[in-house]
Amino acid sequence: MTYELESDDDAGDRGLLSDRIRNALTDEITEGLLKAGAALDEQHLADRFGASRTPVREALRQLAVSGLVEVRARRGVIVARMTPERIMEMFETVAEIEAICVRLATYRMTPIERSHLIEMHDSSEAIVELGDYDAYDAFNLEFHDRIYRATHNGFLAEQAIAVRSRLNAFRRTQLRQGERMRRSRDEHDAIMQAMAEGDGEMASRRMRAHMLNAATALRRFIEASKPT
Repeated sequence: MTYELESDDDAGDRGLLSDRIRNALTDEITEGLLKAGAALDEQHLADRFGASRTPVREALRQLAVSGLVEVRARRGVIVARMTPERIMEMFETVAEIEAICVRLATYRMTPIERSHLIEMHDSSEAIVELGDYDAYDAFNLEFHDRIYRATHNGFLAEQAIAVRSRLNAFRRTQLRQGERMRRSRDEHDAIMQAMAEGDGEMASRRMRAHMLNAATALRRFIEASKPT
């Protein structure tokens, strides 16, 4: 019996496919196309996306981490029930954590870390011009990750990532509300300016406002997506 070793390219392709499946389901759930309690069958999704069950399973695992789906005995995977109040509470919590992170990062980041963050922020202008939600979502995750790491507090960074993981899907969805992607970048610009000036308190206030603005954009997007 012979075994075919999986290549790095195969693993990478599956990872990209699972990301695409996750993003598609995220949009359908947050827009209300997939209702709370709806069953998500692995084989049905695999057929729909022209994939094997492995990337589908990984996509569902990531959605479970974010709280968008639940795994229930005898019912399999179903769309979770998330109230607007619960989502706003989550955004409020992550806003405070991110405010702490950016304040510490302002005072503790190295010149190299600051330079890399500036370069990354500058590169996001092209993404916004293209209107590429998926690319901006990926950029946004990395942008905030770099701020967490720049705190040089491993425990705080771990907590920020853990809480953020519950909101990743909603942070992605809010970018689709009106000019939110452009405004998000403008808010990043204001945060970067405060960090460059060494004003951790101002950076903290701007980060908190940035996150709460995202929550407001999400609420407006959900309301606009409701069937009339």
